[in-house]
Amino acid sequence: MFDTARQAIVPFEPRGDRVGLYVCGITPYDAAHLGHAFTYHVFDVVTRRLQRDGLVVHSVRNITDVDDDMLRVARERGVDYRTLAGEQVLRFESDMAAVGLLPVTSAPRASAHVPEMVRWVSRLQGEGFAYERDGWVYFDTRMFPDYGRLSRLDDATMIDLSRERGGDPADPRKRNPLDFVLWQRSTPDEPVWQSPWGPGRPGWHIECSVLATGELGIPVDIHGGGDDLIYPHHESEIAQAEAAGVAPYVRHWVHVAMVREQGEKMSKSLGNLVFVGDLVRRASGEAVRIMLAMHHFRASWDYDEDELHAAEARRLRYVSAMAGGGVLGAAEAREYERQFLERIDDDLDTPGALRVLDLAAAALARERARDVASDAVRGEDLMQRLLATIGVRLRSGVA
Repeated sequence: MFDTARQAIVPFEPRGDRVGLYVCGITPYDAAHLGHAFTYHVFDVVTRRLQRDGLVVHSVRNITDVDDDMLRVARERGVDYRTLAGEQVLRFESDMAAVGLLPVTSAPRASAHVPEMVRWVSRLQGEGFAYERDGWVYFDTRMFPDYGRLSRLDDATMIDLSRERGGDPADPRKRNPLDFVLWQRSTPDEPVWQSPWGPGRPGWHIECSVLATGELGIPVDIHGGGDDLIYPHHESEIAQAEAAGVAPYVRHWVHVAMVREQGEKMSKSLGNLVFVGDLVRRASGEAVRIMLAMHHFRASWDYDEDELHAAEARRLRYVSAMAGGGVLGAAEAREYERQFLERIDDDLDTPGALRVLDLAAAALARERARDVASDAVRGEDLMQRLLATIGVRLRSGVA
């Protein structure tokens, strides 16, 4: 797959029979939208492909339940942030199950690991990479010359993006506009943890470094998320990890392109969301999953209702082909399987893999049940096996 840090398509080489996969999870204050589903679909396919080769995947998707937006929405709704998080996590998990995602191995909540974050920040301060101002602690980016290595952005662009994505480059407590928050003082109505700098709560970036290494060890084999996380989130993760002596932190960085609505990135802040729960009420979860697979993970795309209809029609063609009782010769079935996996293994080309499935379905539609050689392959078995790799579960005769 394409590795963001190396800016190249590189082979993934497991270290033994276990793979550690960390994907940045949700801030649980609203329902899951199509952008979430696309990102997690991609890493679900990665997981399934690795499992197909007999590897054990320890998949971690954190829950950012201590965050400015999380606490703001809880305040606006007049509920405890933990209650809001619990409700939205259940809703999210239901939506992801509806589109066929495997359960993750672990879903740690940031709020349950704050003491570890305090220790990590203390280590950074002790090594001279962090400084305290009025109960706030910042990472000193001037002490880390490689800051910007992952995103390949200049300082001016990073400052603009920081401002756009929730940071405050003009914070007068900062030594440098690019310095980022490791620890902050809580307002009177926010949760509080004790620390050497006074009561407060962790910054956003420190959460993932602590959770990823705590769950998976060092280095993390694959770390990813949406490509809007490259800067500042993942850039800052690398800085604080390597500054704390955790190097290499990640072996492969994988990022998923944005889903747009009417030309704009789909996001809660813009309010232009297509919710997964609404989609699965209008079409099957399998059709939604096929629609996601119709797009390459590195290509941004606009949601179009016609695509959902096209995916549903594709699903019905697959079901019909499987229901006909057709069979394929062993060599022909192996060739379809080879071509399918070749597409998946070429930078996770799920659109190409679907085209192979279309050819197999068309071949099966031309066949009828008949006496064949003993090594023939039932078309339904082949289709189910290949579809399972992209998270689609179909049965013949079930429309």
